[in-house]
Amino acid sequence: MSPRKDEIAAIIKKQILELDIDLQMEEVGVVVEVGDGIARVWGLRSAMASELLLFPGEIRGLVLDLAEDSVGVAILGPDRGIREGDEVRRTGHVLSTPVGAGFLGRVVDPLGAPLDGKDPIHPEEYRRTDDKAPGVIARQPVNTPLQTGIKCIDALTPIGRGQRELLIGDRRTGKTAIALDTIIHQKGQGVYCIYVAIGQKSSTIAKAVDALRRHGALDYTVVVAAAAEAPTPLQYIAPYAGCALGEFFRDRGEDALVIYDDLSKHAVAYREIALLLRRPPGREAYPGDIFYTHSRLLERAARMSDVHGGGSLTALPIVETKAGDITAYISTNLISITDGQIYLEAELFNKGQRPAMNVGLSVSRVGGAAQVPAMKEVAGQLRLELAQYRDLAAFAEFAQELDEASQAQLSRGERVMEILNQDQFAPMPVEAQVVTLYAAVGGHLDDVPVDAVRAFERGFLAFLAERYPHLLATLREERRLGDGPRAELDTALAKFREGFRA
Repeated sequence: MSPRKDEIAAIIKKQILELDIDLQMEEVGVVVEVGDGIARVWGLRSAMASELLLFPGEIRGLVLDLAEDSVGVAILGPDRGIREGDEVRRTGHVLSTPVGAGFLGRVVDPLGAPLDGKDPIHPEEYRRTDDKAPGVIARQPVNTPLQTGIKCIDALTPIGRGQRELLIGDRRTGKTAIALDTIIHQKGQGVYCIYVAIGQKSSTIAKAVDALRRHGALDYTVVVAAAAEAPTPLQYIAPYAGCALGEFFRDRGEDALVIYDDLSKHAVAYREIALLLRRPPGREAYPGDIFYTHSRLLERAARMSDVHGGGSLTALPIVETKAGDITAYISTNLISITDGQIYLEAELFNKGQRPAMNVGLSVSRVGGAAQVPAMKEVAGQLRLELAQYRDLAAFAEFAQELDEASQAQLSRGERVMEILNQDQFAPMPVEAQVVTLYAAVGGHLDDVPVDAVRAFERGFLAFLAERYPHLLATLREERRLGDGPRAELDTALAKFREGFRA
């Protein structure tokens, strides 16, 4: 017998009722224009700013421009395989950076992918790459020193944990050298370091990584590399990714240092993206929000209050000048954002001064609040000696004869400048800096030939380590140059001077 119509209808109804299909609505866009790492996508009306999109081939893109009928997307990878008409899908997630202690000792790209050929990294969590800076209430004053191991910086422009100190100077004046020395000196100091290389040659980045590895600094350092051949959008997000990694340690109550090398190239990368997105250009063709681009990055450096864990994130941004012009657009922007600057002068560098810091134009707005008491005592006299020396040196260029007091002041200033010289990859502990500078400003080097000052320094430090190790230990632990240590230091200097031969 053939089934009846009502039985067939009942079977169909039962199948319809039992049908279980999970329908998901998905917004899909279409590429209408692509080139130079930028795509214009039509059809994503609900896309968010900074949202990640997926292009064919699992290539990700970052929404940077929201127009009325389309979105401008920076492609975070190669754009050669993307064509007009390709489908683009939303992820519903804003750009986030994988973070965790597993990144220490590794070289990664701004998206967290390893570049050192080692095993994949398993992140502990994801943090927003472009996160909001902590508010005023969540912070506390900067009063804990972050020692760089470089005498002229720790004495004259001290850096505190949570500070933003700008390294500024012409090309090849030693900016990266100071940054690497600072990282190397953090060994055993409980400070995690993030070195962000933006737009540099791959060979230059490899040399920096090798230097950190040779000096045992890579164990507590993450290198975020966006080399010159990397897509421009990756160079743009690199410093924000490095900052997110530093914030991971900061929010655990620990101390972190992040170095942006350098923000000049970052500004150029952002200018390129902005012009390709057809945003109106301003001064020097930079977009109008270039100041905000850097201020929202650097404001994330902070020393958190005890209620919020008490951790800190210190920022050392680097900016390159041309022909010593510190009044250029990006330079003045960054000077106004940061808490001071260390200006490296090409003329001093060519004369052999290392580091080539111009004491007159360098400043730390945190000042003595981030110095140990012993260094603060020595630094006051050091500033006075250098100020007098600069004035006399300028006057001596035109004066034919100087009185004996002026000649003595010039002579001491030359020796003080020589004692501030320091080799690369040789950061000094604070107690060694204190005794060295004490000898210089106290007149104990006045009769030592200038070319023998460095030999005197090395010999005296070895003499103290052998004969007076308790004095160095006292300065290291108490961090004060009281009457007792001062008298013993004078005695040690007198004994060493008796046997020293230039």
